[in-house]
Order: sequence, then C-alpha cells, then structure tokens
Amino acid sequence: MDVAHFIFGIFGNVSGLFLFLAPIVTFWRIIKNKSTEKFSGVPYPMTLLNCLLSAWYGLPFVSPNNILVTIINGTGAGIEIIYVFIFIYFAPKKEKAKILGLFSFVVAVFSVVVLVSLFALHGNARKLFCGFAAAIFSIIMYGSPLSIMSVCVQRLVIKTKSVEFMPFFLSLFVFLCGTSWFIYGLLGRDPFVAVPNGVGSALGTAQLILYFIYRDKKGDQKKKPRTEEEEAMEMGTANKNPISNSKGAQEGHV
Repeated sequence: MDVAHFIFGIFGNVSGLFLFLAPIVTFWRIIKNKSTEKFSGVPYPMTLLNCLLSAWYGLPFVSPNNILVTIINGTGAGIEIIYVFIFIYFAPKKEKAKILGLFSFVVAVFSVVVLVSLFALHGNARKLFCGFAAAIFSIIMYGSPLSIMSVCVQRLVIKTKSVEFMPFFLSLFVFLCGTSWFIYGLLGRDPFVAVPNGVGSALGTAQLILYFIYRDKKGDQKKKPRTEEEEAMEMGTANKNPISNSKGAQEGHV
C-alpha cells in the first residue's frame, strides 16, 4: 500500500465516521419522544447490509490491501446495528415488523455471501464475487433512496431559493467521503471501491453546487412558517420521506 493510497483511506475513514454518526440527532429525538414518529427505518438496515458486505470485502483473504475499508465499514456496521435496535424498540407494531423483516433479510444475504465466498470460491473468484455484491448494494444505496433524498432536498432548495433546509455538513461529508474512497479505489486499481463511491462523490458535488448557488439568497421561506416536512428536512431526513416508499438507505457509505 503506497503513501497516497493510505492517506486517502484515512481521509475516507474520518469522513465516513462523520456520515455514520450524522443520524444521532434523529435518534436523540426518537429516544426523547419515545416514538419514531413518521421517520423511515428503512435506511438503517440497508446501510447495515452495505457496511457488512464492504467490511467483508476488505478483509485480507478476500481483497488484499483494503483493510482500511474493513475498519470503517466494521465500525459503521456496529453503529447501524445500534440504530436498527433503537428504531425497532420505539417503532409501532407495523413498522417494527417491517424493520425486523428487513433486518432478517440483511442477515440472510450477508450469511449467503460469507458462506459462498468461504466454501465455494477461492482466490480471484472470491474477490470478484464479494466485490460485485458490495458494489451492487453500494450503488443501490446511492442510486435510489439517497438520490431520492438528494433530489427532495435539492427541489426544496430550488423552490425556496434558500439553503436553510439543506444540511451543509452532511452534504460536505457525503462529498468528502465519496471522493476520498473514489480516489482510494483509483489508486488501488479497485473498481469495486472506485465506482460506487464515484456515484457518492457526484451526489455530494451536486448538493454543494446548489448550496453555493443559493447560500446568499434569503428566499421566500423566511416569510412563511415551516412545514413539518421542512423541519424534518433540516435534520437530514423527512417525516413524510419518499424513502419510506422505496428501497435502499439514506446515509453515505464506503
């Protein structure tokens, strides 16, 4: 592992940690109110699956020189499990059953990947199988719900001509995390790291461009009371979130 490769991996670990910790505000509200309200629980088990697959892919016997990928995703998996259990504890029965079902799906998919890669595949075939599994779920996570969340935020910014409801630091760390791991993947000639994180980098870039376009514009929103959706958007997630009607996850990944 050369120096530049290692440095970008460290940057990716730091920015990735901030992304994984971003929902703490939401969960503090859930714990305080003893209710999940209208927040969607779908992002957390799906992000957990992505973390587990990526952490497995980064192990030395699967993919050499990618231990930094395992470190951040292993940490992220631990954080996401806490989020999932908290959400299940405070969720109403219908939502609780839904998230438990998704959690069971995550465990099943990860178990299949682990067992197949350990007992049926070896060498480069193992790396390809685990890499494709991790990359596919990473792209799904970036490409569906997170992009829906991004579009929702961006549409609100354009409509109000104000960045009041765009969480700047979340957008910044999506960009930093995606870009760091994208470059890490390029330097390591690893498309399974570079491609999905290139998508994340592009997503963060789009949000930052919008932010700098509208940051000095007060917009009309100052004159109007906040809606429930706009208050939730400011926290980085919407109460009536379209994610709840789609597949995938809300957070950045590696």
